[in-house]
Amino acid sequence: MIGYAFIAPAVLGVLGLGLVPFGFVLWYSLHDWNPLVGDFTWVGGENFLRLLTDETVWASLVTTIQFAAMLMVFNVALAMALALLLNQRLPGTTTFRTFFFSPVIVSTVAWVLVWSYLVAANGGINGVLAMIGLEGPNWLRESSWALVTVVVIQVFKGVGMNMILFLAALQNVPAELKEAARIDGARPTRVFRSITLPLMTPTILLVVMVTTFGAMDVFVPIQILTQGGPGRSTTVISYLLYRTAFEQQDFGYASTIGVLIFVVALTLAALQWSTRKRWVHDEV
Repeated sequence: MIGYAFIAPAVLGVLGLGLVPFGFVLWYSLHDWNPLVGDFTWVGGENFLRLLTDETVWASLVTTIQFAAMLMVFNVALAMALALLLNQRLPGTTTFRTFFFSPVIVSTVAWVLVWSYLVAANGGINGVLAMIGLEGPNWLRESSWALVTVVVIQVFKGVGMNMILFLAALQNVPAELKEAARIDGARPTRVFRSITLPLMTPTILLVVMVTTFGAMDVFVPIQILTQGGPGRSTTVISYLLYRTAFEQQDFGYASTIGVLIFVVALTLAALQWSTRKRWVHDEV
């Protein structure tokens, strides 16, 4: 009984915050539901057939995959570089670590609002570029820059957490293994590639999975900075779900989009988990 008591909070959390709400989403996806007019009609699989031929949904899904891929690559690469730098125990590392971790604890809305002034056409970044004779683009109103700008803002918001995870993994690598490699004549790059990096792969897998899932439900930066524009260049799938539900009042079809997001996230998780045995250390 004591064992059941210990796992009860987790089980209740999964049921109450995960499985039961998802069951309601599935049920709503089979209905035409507009709460403003009180319409709640069974339509069976019509919403799913509509989903298959809805070009807006698939375009938003492609934008979401582009957003997630750029976020994962930039975030993991920058977090790894910062962790390697901090692991050198240089003067000022505590200040440097605080500087990059502080955005993690800042409100996302406040963070995005500050950046909205910095990346405005007449904002701080373009002002600095003008001082050195360069003309910056309109970062949020040009379709070729808008998505990349949102990605960069998200990278600086979350890179501090991944930096700390990588730093902890680096400091857990046994020093005797690296010392033995150096005695055998291995250069620092070979030590990192053959010893440090393989022993960090469990942490890298964790960071990649968490960053990918975080990218699937991005909403605040899109809502505040671009509202999905210009055109549809930043309309990710989670923002399309919001507009379908709360602007068009089509909650049934929005639930169907929610089911699609769940299927995509589950597929990505299965792919990442199934390939871990090929590159994650100690996986059998």
